Amino acid sequence: MIYKVFYQKSKEQNPKREQTHSLYIEAESEVLARQLVEDNTPYNIEFLQLLEGNHLEYEKENADFTLTEF
Repeated sequence: MIYKVFYQKSKEQNPKREQTHSLYIEAESEVLARQLVEDNTPYNIEFLQLLEGNHLEYEKENADFTLTEF
């Protein structure tokens, strides 16, 4: 499954929508996706969104879609 992870680059600052970034990650579950990001980055995770079907196809065509590997 592919997840879109919305995050802030630092855990020390208050989250602001204007500073939210995203990455794409492949994992078996949302829990494993969150664990991979937490173990390999200093990011403050805001939200994980499962991408499937038409939504996944849209992201692949219209966003900077690159799977992140750790």
